Amino acid sequence: MSPRKLDPGTRAALVDIAARLLAEHGAEALSTRKIAAEANTSTMAVYTHFGSMSGLVREMVHEGFARLERQFARVRRTDDPVADMVLLGYAYRQNAKANPHLYAVMFGGQSLAGFSLTEDDRQYGRYTLVTVVDCATRCIESGRFSQSDPLLIAHEMWIASHGLVNLELGGYLIDPVDADRCYDSILNGLLIGVGDDPALVAASMAASTKRRPREAGADSEPAGAGTRR
Repeated sequence: MSPRKLDPGTRAALVDIAARLLAEHGAEALSTRKIAAEANTSTMAVYTHFGSMSGLVREMVHEGFARLERQFARVRRTDDPVADMVLLGYAYRQNAKANPHLYAVMFGGQSLAGFSLTEDDRQYGRYTLVTVVDCATRCIESGRFSQSDPLLIAHEMWIASHGLVNLELGGYLIDPVDADRCYDSILNGLLIGVGDDPALVAASMAASTKRRPREAGADSEPAGAGTRR
């Protein structure tokens, strides 16, 4: 079939349906027959659009990172780069909560349909860190951070957010320590740890709180809506 005849709506539906089946029923639900039936199409559509089930799983990984990139893009660049950094942390968390089915696949946590992440797949994911590196650079240039390696700071932010997300999604946080309290505490400690003044951190955290509903809310865009730079 000519690529020009492929329906992008069908491709997007297949990705979302496969991810939902995975979330609801586990890896055994990932069959071309079940996915095609849910999409009201033929099993050939999976092979036409993705080449194989492994190709469909790869597209789920890429779509997960595309949604994360769109989530980051909602965070405005302001004259308070530390508040922006906090918002990026919350955007990461919100994306995972909104797309837990994709999040579980993005980092190779599940072995599905013979699929395993390649170096190119990992590079696709690493690309999303550019936004955080840029924000960390602005924090350093503004004099807020004394640590001078923006890439290291971005990795620290990613590690902290990723660990907290996994505990939250897995239901491992122990009452009365709720997720919001944990996020505020870990982000506050991270920002002070890279050299920011505690009083200024408190002000930036407060500013970020007012922005969270609009800038770190759920990603409602359908699969395939994002455009990678």
